[in-house]
Amino acid sequence: MMGMNSQEPRTHCLRCGECCARSSPTLHRKDLPLVREGFIRMEHLYTLRKGEGVRDNVHETLIPADQEMIKVREKKGGKGNCIFYDETEKACAIYDNRPAQCASLKCWDTAEFLELYKTPRLQRRDLIADGVLLGLMEEHDKRCSYAALHDNVRRIPEDGDDSLKKILELLKFDFHLRPFMARKLGMRSEEINFFFGRPLTETIVMFGLKVEKQRDGGFLLTSFNKNGVME
Repeated sequence: MMGMNSQEPRTHCLRCGECCARSSPTLHRKDLPLVREGFIRMEHLYTLRKGEGVRDNVHETLIPADQEMIKVREKKGGKGNCIFYDETEKACAIYDNRPAQCASLKCWDTAEFLELYKTPRLQRRDLIADGVLLGLMEEHDKRCSYAALHDNVRRIPEDGDDSLKKILELLKFDFHLRPFMARKLGMRSEEINFFFGRPLTETIVMFGLKVEKQRDGGFLLTSFNKNGVME
């Protein structure tokens, strides 16, 4: 009997915390009320812009995002834990108002999650009514697009310093825009990564590059070899 019971399919959550500790959820359109009603606030979120590297959990690699995505922030430290996950209690701080991905994710049956995956994802435009702010965000997306960044990185072998100069200009523009916009529009610093996506000085690592801030305020680009060692 013991052997037979051990083979029975699981039908409920064991609260192991694996799904909450590995990553945070991406929001779908049906999550719009959670943000509008304040259960999830903008400082809890960040935006993955089109072309930014996202993790393909199947092949364990980074691939460019084919569309904009809004995600719940992860805790600092690199573990990937969702900010709402309480490791001690192995519980969600907003369980009754958790995002659709969390509610549909059942590790013993992925059917509901896969159906949700086909539905539209939440976009910044769904949450922002200020036309001026939207215009600034669109201009930032154009000037600091991942397509432009990728093109300049690709041209480094043939164009050398010219391509590096263009990359540094993009990095500096994005870097200095953030505190300026926070002051100008009265944003909290924690909200900037929602409105303008993650800083290029951080996401540049998807291209095998790393930014080092110099004492004079300038940036130095270093590259990584296949073993992850700076060259």
